[in-house]
Amino acid sequence: MSQYLLAIDQGTTSSRAIVFSAQGLPLASAQREFKQYFPKDGWVEHDAEEIWLSTLQVCREVLASKGLRAEEVLAIGITNQRETTIVWDAATGTPIHPAIVWQDRRTADYCAGLKAAGHEARVAEKTGLLIDPYFSATKLRWILDSVPGARERAERGELRFGTVDCFLLWRLSGGKSHRTDASNASRTLLFNIHSQQWDEELLALFDIPRSLLPEVLDCAADFGSTQPELLGAAIPVLGMAGDQQAALIGQACFQPGMVKSTYGTGCFMIQNTGATPVVSQNRLLTTVGYRLNGQVSYAVEGSIFVAGAAVQWLRDGIKLIGHARDTEALAEQTGDACGVYLVPAFTGLGAPYWDPKARGAIFGLTRDTGIKEIVTAGLQSVCYQTRDLLEAMHRDGAAEPSALRVDGGMVVNNWVMQFLADILGVPVERPEVTETTALGVAYLAGLQAGLYRDLEEIASHWHRQQRFAPRMAGEHRDKLYAGWLDAVKRVRSEA
Repeated sequence: MSQYLLAIDQGTTSSRAIVFSAQGLPLASAQREFKQYFPKDGWVEHDAEEIWLSTLQVCREVLASKGLRAEEVLAIGITNQRETTIVWDAATGTPIHPAIVWQDRRTADYCAGLKAAGHEARVAEKTGLLIDPYFSATKLRWILDSVPGARERAERGELRFGTVDCFLLWRLSGGKSHRTDASNASRTLLFNIHSQQWDEELLALFDIPRSLLPEVLDCAADFGSTQPELLGAAIPVLGMAGDQQAALIGQACFQPGMVKSTYGTGCFMIQNTGATPVVSQNRLLTTVGYRLNGQVSYAVEGSIFVAGAAVQWLRDGIKLIGHARDTEALAEQTGDACGVYLVPAFTGLGAPYWDPKARGAIFGLTRDTGIKEIVTAGLQSVCYQTRDLLEAMHRDGAAEPSALRVDGGMVVNNWVMQFLADILGVPVERPEVTETTALGVAYLAGLQAGLYRDLEEIASHWHRQQRFAPRMAGEHRDKLYAGWLDAVKRVRSEA
């Protein structure tokens, strides 16, 4: 039996494909960035066709680079940027509007109206989520109401909705599979996380026709197979999870209380809470961590909209750096007390503030401030936001984690990891394989294919590469964090 697993990791700024061994080691990868569109203030869009073509391209590239034939791949796992919303023609697969990205805030006023009408408590009770533009339902409703004829076509059953995983599966299967998994479904505001079903009351509230929605399966399941002509042979798709839940699996956080934090375009901290959904009193999200064999493991999540995207902005937006790797040397020159705070609220603030109208700012500029101080403040902002999430979890009664497992593109930066440990006062553990999002769905696909017996066997493959222990004095830590809280207060729309 072949033991190669192909993971598709379709992210916010790039599409990647990684081939993993049965031991969870990456053997080859391919990656392609794609264009970001910002048509209006707070609007973020992608070209869904470009997402599809870049995904197909990296799959072909990674197989070719490893010299693999499709027949040698045991299974495919798909992980994706969550909440990003696509609506397409059921007959042709052609999107009827650009993909509306999870960061997009165009439905902020509509969400405010729903909250003012008193709907948030009921929605939160069923979904574990808040009413916010972040989630898919209001984006989907906007497309139906804004594209001429879309609602009528949806009522006639001519359109399909999906998050990116679902759209890619549809294309890979030649339109045969309109399916998603429970972790992605739980991010739409339309899925009841207790009954594990699309919820009729929520569909009525958001005015969404049921015919648009995909079938919801476990995270390890038979989702369908690729069309033979796409990759050279039919390959079964056996694993699927939203990117943050996939990272929870890739980090082997299978025991209640274990916490991971992923640093990609955004930052997402998830704590496994086991079979019991924990309701946050501090505006964190209750979500499906994963669902296997019909059994749900729940999680509490804090979502930060801008992490790696702040570095991308420093590089591409204001061109202070030529490459992300340049930031580490600049921060080492600056130190941790540069006096500058960058609040990257480019598309509002996520947890625990949930302020869609907040906007970014830089505070503490003096005549001596230069590139290295602003870059350092950008890196620190990611760590300060992580502490915001951990503080919220503490207020909800969560115990101090023994360690924070980290992954994502930013964790290769040793300066950031040390500052993170310092500002949290918690050890930070970086695994040998930091591509844990892709690894998580590779594990799910391998689990469904019978390559792994159970989660315990998967956990045995996790190995720590480096541990960063806190070394900052508590008084200094609290002073730096107080400065951050003051800066955030200044950008809040309610301030």
